Amino acid sequence: MQNESGHGHGCCGGMPHNSRRAFLKIAALGAGATLMAPLIPGTARAGGEVEALLLSCMDYRLVDDTARYMDGRGMTNNYDHVILAGASLGALTDKKKAWGEAFWDHVAVAKQLHHIKRVIVMDHRDCGAYRVFLGPDAVSDPEKETAVHAAQLRALGAEIRQRHPDLGVELLLMALDGSVETITGTA
Repeated sequence: MQNESGHGHGCCGGMPHNSRRAFLKIAALGAGATLMAPLIPGTARAGGEVEALLLSCMDYRLVDDTARYMDGRGMTNNYDHVILAGASLGALTDKKKAWGEAFWDHVAVAKQLHHIKRVIVMDHRDCGAYRVFLGPDAVSDPEKETAVHAAQLRALGAEIRQRHPDLGVELLLMALDGSVETITGTA
């Protein structure tokens, strides 16, 4: 059956037979690549496994920096992401108990579905949630701000280790320029 161009079937838009064959080969290669994607670094993992769950703040100023940081660590598409205002503070504050419950539920589901190996908690400087929940004096100068963030991060880290001793924990503090420092020690 030929179309008005005299080539092939009407279902193929007049594409010559050899072109249809080439198209089908390309489509088959694409399907094969899709099936192999879970095995390629930087793509979804085989069996739905990812390396970590990241908890970060909702601050719009650092969304791209956070993704860039994780990509720079080779973790593109290799982590689950939970966002709470204040990050560690959001998970711990008594002023928003549901936020903490949601965080712990996400950790449990990430373990069950994606077999995470660790939780990465990333707070950031100049955090509005810290001012809202703790007052402006809590973060009034860089040294005080670092100490307050470190205390919250360490407290959440200790609770993660207590509830999930099988998970590693990383505690991070991001500056507004996107640089990240590690917070060490325990609560």
